Amino acid sequence: MFRRQVKNLDDVLVNFLRASGLETPLLQRRLINSWGEVMGPSIARYTGQVYISNQTLMVEINNSALRAELSMMRAHIVQRLNNHIGVMVIADIKFF
Repeated sequence: MFRRQVKNLDDVLVNFLRASGLETPLLQRRLINSWGEVMGPSIARYTGQVYISNQTLMVEINNSALRAELSMMRAHIVQRLNNHIGVMVIADIKFF
């Protein structure tokens, strides 16, 4: 008889995503989609475009006072977003 190597489905999927080069884009998409959930509806209402470029989250904020306030809390926001995903996806955030 031969022994089967039983693996957890979660491990198999993670290994497949890594081997395919799809893990990082998937994590980035999760982070972008979680912006409104993490920041709340009051901030999400003033948010326009959200995308990631070179480990920097780029967020369009339509209110200049809110943009200035969020800029002062950049490090805290980056930490909250990365913690929400469970992996370090972004290193910085810029508001425009």
